[in-house]
Amino acid sequence: MLASAVAVVVLSVRTYNSLVLLRNAQALGTPAIGKVRPWMTLGYVADSYQVGAAELVDGLGLPRNVDPNTSLLAIAVEQRLSPVAYMQQVQRALAGLIAAPRADAVTTVTSGPGTLGQQVLAAMLVYGYPVLGLTLMLGALGVPLPAGLATVVAGSLAASGKLDWTVTAVVALSASVIGDMAGYGLGRLVRPASLERRAGWLGYSATRRARVEALLARWGGLAVLLTRTLVSSLSAVVNLAAGAARYRLRDFAVQALVGRLAWTSAYLAVGYVAGSDLDAASGFLLNLSLALIALAVFTGSGLAVLRRRQSS
Repeated sequence: MLASAVAVVVLSVRTYNSLVLLRNAQALGTPAIGKVRPWMTLGYVADSYQVGAAELVDGLGLPRNVDPNTSLLAIAVEQRLSPVAYMQQVQRALAGLIAAPRADAVTTVTSGPGTLGQQVLAAMLVYGYPVLGLTLMLGALGVPLPAGLATVVAGSLAASGKLDWTVTAVVALSASVIGDMAGYGLGRLVRPASLERRAGWLGYSATRRARVEALLARWGGLAVLLTRTLVSSLSAVVNLAAGAARYRLRDFAVQALVGRLAWTSAYLAVGYVAGSDLDAASGFLLNLSLALIALAVFTGSGLAVLRRRQSS
């Protein structure tokens, strides 16, 4: 619990710093320079953005004989500036040197969706709302589709005016809740033995069903809310288990709605912050995801400690 609490604090600070650099790059009109980080050296930055090393040094007000292998962090420490403040200086210097933003300026290795996920995102760019709604509904049912990334992209499209904000939010929220309710109904109508045989690809099993039923019995609405938000990957299993356990329909519907409202709002907001250059926002998105995972671990460990104390 202590380790996850520390991780939440550290990753939250990193997320905030990434957001500051991303917004500063967008304000300068060059989103790609949102990738500049303290570990980079002067030579690496110059090569990555294809600017002259001497021009970059002059733009930063550094002596001409400075070692190109000096890291930006070392320079920030020498100048008694915070790393984030100095990264903003570097961004301003780069913005004045590069003629046009280059989304592929810095080569990074990031994990993206598979072929199916890429096809889904491409279809959403063309067809908009129907693909968004279908992706989120099937994702809530457990189909391995990039529901979170699709929502982020939808927020980005809405921010650029290609989609309407209100319609996007209504479609995303409605589709997610419909998927949750369909999973609940399936769990209620189909016998548990059939679910165990046919829903194994969702991670549904007799053991997991028993654990989820115990979790619902003890924590009820909190368990449903957490699996709509922080640990949304478990939502499909909880939907089925809640239906199979005859969890109260009205309570489940309200809790699913509240949880999906929080989830949808967060992911659409991330898309708005990221803007049109999701690649440049990769650092922010990664830190945010890790922070949410750490928060989920902290919450889960806290609940476990509380349950142990109550049982002792």
